[in-house]
Amino acid sequence: MTSIPDSHRDLLDNEVATLATIDDSGHPQLTVVWFLYEDGEVKISLNTDRAKARFLASRPRCALLLLDLANPYRYLELRGEARIEPDPDYAFADKVSAKYSADLRQYDAPGEQRIVVTIEPSKVNPVNMRG
Repeated sequence: MTSIPDSHRDLLDNEVATLATIDDSGHPQLTVVWFLYEDGEVKISLNTDRAKARFLASRPRCALLLLDLANPYRYLELRGEARIEPDPDYAFADKVSAKYSADLRQYDAPGEQRIVVTIEPSKVNPVNMRG
């Protein structure tokens, strides 16, 4: 994994990030997502019935933007590929649920499944235009 500089490591504790995927027509699609930074990796739990999960399965190139809400001129962009793994027992989803004090199961209809999306950055772009 390309390393995240210490100057922007605090953004990995953010509440939300913006995930950019490529839709079926080749256009960017942006979604605000919950995420976890664990074991040196940024991971997202997605429901397989959502468009962004389908987009990543067919086109794994993506970007994740972590904005400093106190200073919008400072942010961290991760560009790379998504590694997708099943989460049939909600083991990872439960970790996300704990961080956000919410049960991800409540957002899933019966029979829907979860996946773990790990962002494998090929480029890390730390930006601070003020300071």
